[in-house]
Amino acid sequence: MKRFLLMQGVLWILLCSASIAKASSLPTVVRSGSVRLMPLQALAAAVPYKPIRLGPAAADSNELRITGLGGSSGQLTIVVLLTFLTLIPSILICMTPFARLLIVFHFLRQALGLQTTPSNQTLIGLSMIMTFFLMQPIGDKIYHESIIPLQDGKITAMDALERGAVPMREFMSHYVREKDVALFLEMAKEPRPANIKEISYRVLLPAYILSEIKAGFQIGAVLFLPFLVVDMVVASITTSVGMMQLPPVVISTPLKLLLFLMVDGWHLLIGALMRSFN
Repeated sequence: MKRFLLMQGVLWILLCSASIAKASSLPTVVRSGSVRLMPLQALAAAVPYKPIRLGPAAADSNELRITGLGGSSGQLTIVVLLTFLTLIPSILICMTPFARLLIVFHFLRQALGLQTTPSNQTLIGLSMIMTFFLMQPIGDKIYHESIIPLQDGKITAMDALERGAVPMREFMSHYVREKDVALFLEMAKEPRPANIKEISYRVLLPAYILSEIKAGFQIGAVLFLPFLVVDMVVASITTSVGMMQLPPVVISTPLKLLLFLMVDGWHLLIGALMRSFN
């Protein structure tokens, strides 16, 4: 308790000394033994005056600014970019070979008898990388024909969107089936176009994704056949020798893996998939 009171006394003395020193630093006028502070006008004249300039703040080197594209406002550009980011998954699935590749990889995993190897994340990542490899020339064409002119302010955002849609239309038109296009033309009650370039995106998008799903199932079914033969042979052998309690999958799975590795299955499968998009 004594130490606490002693510390309080020391702090009080220090505070009083600081206040007295601060007061003594002010300019004073001595008259007839009394001390009087200078008037406010004289004090203001003694203090240096520095004007405050109002205007735009100086640019900070660490500041991030988003300028509008094509002469548009920055707020509109942010809204467009955020909307585009939310549509990336749908664009990736509906306008690229991503769906076909992912379906084939899942069929392969089921045919090998593997439930979680490779994992879903691995198959999705592999499909995305293969999709990027296939779509890179188209993305480069879109970048040079629409994005660069938009950044330079030569075209508007709508013009850039129309220019970027042309390479995507050419890509999807090359792999869409005529039967699927006719189906959606009939359902949309649109007249039959003279060529594929006159088909609206309302018809082209669902027709393309339907064609991709069918192509993925066709490749997966063909891929399933050799492994199905291995399963049938192993099941018939285990049944004929009376091994009723032993599941055929225990024997067939290592044999299928060995067969897949002996023929370098990943190399053959990826090569066939890539060549199917030439």
